[in-house]
Amino acid sequence: MPRTYSVPEISCGHCKASIEGEVGKLSDVDTVVVDIDARTVTVEGQASDEAIKAAIDEAGYEVVGA
Repeated sequence: MPRTYSVPEISCGHCKASIEGEVGKLSDVDTVVVDIDARTVTVEGQASDEAIKAAIDEAGYEVVGA
């Protein structure tokens, strides 16, 4: 089941590539899609929310909300 995270700082292709690269390194992630216009990150896989948020943080961005 996909999970979507709000990341308001997403604004360009570099943001997209950085986040997809970091989250994609997680072994339990099947797919990661960054939507620049919606400023969201959608992840499918068994990785924990904590691991996904940490990877987004490692890319230099912050998840807001739940």
